[in-house]
Amino acid sequence: MVDLKGLKFSKMHGIGNDFPIINEFDGEVIPEADKPEACRMLCHRNFGVGGDGVLFVEPSDVADIGYRMFNPDGSEAEMCGNGIRCFGDFVYRKGILKQDKMTVETRAGIKTIEITLENDEPVLFKVDMGLSTFKTPEIPMTCDAEEFLDGKLDVLDTTFNLTAISVGNPHAIIFVDDVDDVDINKYGPAIEAHEVFPEKINVHFVEVISKNEGKMITWERGAGITLACGTGATSTAISGYKLGLFDENVLLHLPGGDLKFNVYEKEDALGAFMEGPAELVYDGEF
Repeated sequence: MVDLKGLKFSKMHGIGNDFPIINEFDGEVIPEADKPEACRMLCHRNFGVGGDGVLFVEPSDVADIGYRMFNPDGSEAEMCGNGIRCFGDFVYRKGILKQDKMTVETRAGIKTIEITLENDEPVLFKVDMGLSTFKTPEIPMTCDAEEFLDGKLDVLDTTFNLTAISVGNPHAIIFVDDVDDVDINKYGPAIEAHEVFPEKINVHFVEVISKNEGKMITWERGAGITLACGTGATSTAISGYKLGLFDENVLLHLPGGDLKFNVYEKEDALGAFMEGPAELVYDGEF
């Protein structure tokens, strides 16, 4: 078992999506080989700190700062939208990078964070989440269609209309009449591990309230049910716009809180700006 005694961390959340954050900007704190087991320990809600993932602050040669995230099962994720807002709050609050606009190197590309300050306190974070793709080989999804838009997928005893999208990590978006009627514990893991998704997938059920408002619930790859998913909400806003269900500006209600999106078109692809809060819960030592 990895010895984490004395490990310093901060616990943060973005609308209920919670993370221990570890500063490795000045050097490695947890050896690379130990990171998966350490993250499983840290994320355990009974024997560890508890979290939907662990974030690491690193130096970067191509951006102002570097970001890594590990899931509760020890696998490494490309990026997390709520996590990157927490990351921005942490590095500013701790004086690691005292900039109200910063570029961040992630496994899903370089992201830009703009921080709204009040009395030098970070209160709101706007992130350019970058461009999406609906191309099935890039998600990846194994099927004959070049894009899987509102296509039918058989899952257990039900056929869902599903849209597959990647915003640097893969997402399945399913628009339903009422998210409260969805048995996410049954269908979430079945879709996550469906044979058409060779690297598994994040799963989101979405209810359209109006052209500018929606409600969603999430089953995250490697984590299960979470109160929020920033990349999932980004994928939902873009997919809804692509299908004509949402306008370019949309407010999404997640179990942990709300996120605002502005969808834009660039280089024949769709991207989105995400805006929302992040909160420091406490600083700790394991």
